[in-house]
Amino acid sequence: MASQPWNPSTWRSKPIKQSPAYPEPAKLSQVVKELSRMPPLVHPNEIIALKSHLRDVAHGRAFLLQGGDCAELFDYCEQGAIESKIKLLLQMSVVLIWGTNKRVIRIGRMAGQYAKPRSSPTEMHEGKDIPSFRGDILNGYHVDERDIDPNRLMKAYHYSAATLNYIRASIASGIADLHRPLDWGLGHVRDPILKEKYSAITSSIQQTLHFLEVIKSRSDELQTVELFTSHEGLLLEYEQPLTRLLEAPSSPPGPNASSRAPSPPPPVDDDKSNAKEAYYDTSAHFIWIGDRTRQLDHAHVEFFRGIANPIGVKVGPSTPTSDLLELLRTLNPDREPGKITLITRYGANKVGELLPKHIRAVEDSEYRRCVVWQCDPMHGNTLSTPSGIKTRRFNDIYKELQESLRIHKEQGSYLGGVHLELTGDAVTECLGGSEGLEEDDLSTNYTSFCDPRLNEKQALELAFLVADHFSQEQKNEA
Repeated sequence: MASQPWNPSTWRSKPIKQSPAYPEPAKLSQVVKELSRMPPLVHPNEIIALKSHLRDVAHGRAFLLQGGDCAELFDYCEQGAIESKIKLLLQMSVVLIWGTNKRVIRIGRMAGQYAKPRSSPTEMHEGKDIPSFRGDILNGYHVDERDIDPNRLMKAYHYSAATLNYIRASIASGIADLHRPLDWGLGHVRDPILKEKYSAITSSIQQTLHFLEVIKSRSDELQTVELFTSHEGLLLEYEQPLTRLLEAPSSPPGPNASSRAPSPPPPVDDDKSNAKEAYYDTSAHFIWIGDRTRQLDHAHVEFFRGIANPIGVKVGPSTPTSDLLELLRTLNPDREPGKITLITRYGANKVGELLPKHIRAVEDSEYRRCVVWQCDPMHGNTLSTPSGIKTRRFNDIYKELQESLRIHKEQGSYLGGVHLELTGDAVTECLGGSEGLEEDDLSTNYTSFCDPRLNEKQALELAFLVADHFSQEQKNEA
């Protein structure tokens, strides 16, 4: 399949899953045409920078932290919601840097995560069968907004642009200055042990920065970070018009992804993206293929095989080992390290059986050390309470992550990242954690319109557990 001619529209000749039926095709065509004239949301220099960083992750030199809302709403495009997620990702990355002793690459599930796959196109509401809510880019959550509306494509573009603009402005203004990690605050976290551990880490960082300044090290690079954006590339009617044939830079651009254009390292032999003109999906820096849409002969794989972005593939219990290798050969025929991130999501009770088989299939093939292995411990651990509330147990989330770390070490591979659904708000959507949320607590502040998210305290607690694992591992090897 990879040898066939490709352009951004060849996916239309393939069967497709999770694609909505627009009631007014002419109106959809008009909106798509308008969208194709809009400026890119992200620059190819930024995409190339992320690919360079992910190459480092594939080689075990960095760690990937990816997180954000399950289904981003247009209403989340406001100062407080954006800042809380930025700060939480920064806090988690500080903890992970301390534990892994590696650079942390940050990708937010932000500025575009507006479409959600659904198991059924309809749902029951007060005895009536109505269209399912499929994300703000398609229809609204309220019952009277369930019709598929093509105008929402343009709304998604503008809300993404506004979110990206504020992310860039916040980081340019110094929100990410590592000289002031305590200024980020711990928001809703009241646990004294977590606060004490976080304060100890930030205190150590400040002492190190003071030392670097004394010896005249450049500290301006520590006043900002790169924060990239991502979403599931589910709605191809949105992705296609934002995919542009653009020229890759022949020399490294200047710094960096959130406040300025990012600066990748000098071109190397295994980074073919610096060599020629290529198609970039400018809707985000990183997009992924979901568990429901990774069929080899279908539209999503066809679209993804032609774009130069780094891309993710969700890998779960229904992923045949043979399909995994065929996906890699189709999506990354040149075997660029870091081009593909395999996002594993099995569930705490299945990871021990399934992950080793997938690791061996890849690591015993020509793709050894080419992929980024990332654990998504959220999606395989979703359950419903007896009263019908969708939730997840913190212990199951951590168990899958812990098992994945152990298995990768046993298999001689590298778990290079985590993929989490989280929010900086004090929601009560996942059970457990150190605050011991129980089923009766879920109704206190359950605000997700789709899947349950870790709150700020649970997310930070998980970061500490992962950091402690790596820190202990390094001590054992010393």
